[in-house]
Amino acid sequence: MTAYPLTWLYAPGDRPHVVAKALTSGADVVVIDLEDAVPPDRKAYARAATAQLLANPPAVAVHVRVNALDGPWGEQDIAALAPAPGLSGLRLSKTSSPADVTRVARRAPRTGLHALLETALAVEQAYAIARAHPNLRGIALGEVDLRADLGVHDDTGLDWSRSRVVVAARAAGLPPPPQSIHPDIRDLEGLAASCAHGRALGFLGRAAIHPRQLPVIERAYLPTAAEIERAEAVLKAASEEQGAQALPDGRFIDAAVVTAAQRTLSLARRSPTH
Repeated sequence: MTAYPLTWLYAPGDRPHVVAKALTSGADVVVIDLEDAVPPDRKAYARAATAQLLANPPAVAVHVRVNALDGPWGEQDIAALAPAPGLSGLRLSKTSSPADVTRVARRAPRTGLHALLETALAVEQAYAIARAHPNLRGIALGEVDLRADLGVHDDTGLDWSRSRVVVAARAAGLPPPPQSIHPDIRDLEGLAASCAHGRALGFLGRAAIHPRQLPVIERAYLPTAAEIERAEAVLKAASEEQGAQALPDGRFIDAAVVTAAQRTLSLARRSPTH
């Protein structure tokens, strides 16, 4: 996985041919979905097919979104997949409390975990969830379910929750979360505008449900030439002096600004993938 993944492509676990295409799509992370994308009568097949695929490490980082722990399939998903050599992470659907994270961490002690917050209760507990266990690598919103739980229809109705999750992740020392999916795979202009808004809120990268969305997401989240120039100026100044200081144009820099500049340049060094 790249240091700062920008694209997370979902693929249904009961359709191995779609998963195979996802693995060659150029996504930084492929997320095999055992939850919403798989009907109940195909859960067992999806689990077995995913375990077989991950018996050997793929060339791409692969996460698996497992079913909710309070349902009939979540525990079976974790038991079958946690030992898989090719598993890079488990994405925990409908996480609602720190206890959900610690419960999975006990069953999958060597696996990185990512908590998906999909209810008002989960958003209220975002910081506690983000600090629940050292194996937790990130948190993110599941906006489809959250939208239904909150009863909001306009996209701006989610902005407070989005900011809450971004702040919780950073306060807990986790990476900036990726945005939730854009459900209309034909609306690439809307996707680009939504990514720009998400970037302004502090997200980094985005989940996708179709390969055609990947280049739009990557372009939206890669730094601009002006941002790269500013980052280079910050690091140059930081290498010459110690402590907080101001650049010639009046911009103030300190350790946090330097860290942000380093992230910008790390993203700028990404090789084009699309």
